Amino acid sequence: QLQLVESGGGSVQPGGSLRLSCAASGFTLENYAIGWFRQAPGKEREAVSCISSSDDSTNYADSVRGRFTISRDNAKNTVDLQMNSLKPEDTAVYYCNMVAGVMNYWGKGTLVTVSS
Repeated sequence: QLQLVESGGGSVQPGGSLRLSCAASGFTLENYAIGWFRQAPGKEREAVSCISSSDDSTNYADSVRGRFTISRDNAKNTVDLQMNSLKPEDTAVYYCNMVAGVMNYWGKGTLVTVSS
């Protein structure tokens, strides 16, 4: 069964760092483009970052560019999101996403809270 599982969320003070991981079971992540999304309370889900399947090129939302870094760990079959200089507005549930053909896979999310 294909499954994505996010981990690494938690509570951190402004300026702190967290590293999120998206792990896969049932398939190999390096063969797919993977995206990280987030949804803050009362807001719509938004794209944060993605990494391509062809050349591992990356893209970032303007709000996180320069602070977040997406990368693959093929040995662990994960796609990670390193988040530095966190701000209160980064507080959200973070989800990873993969599209395979007509199927759209989401994990259940991991909560990130940035607060003093």
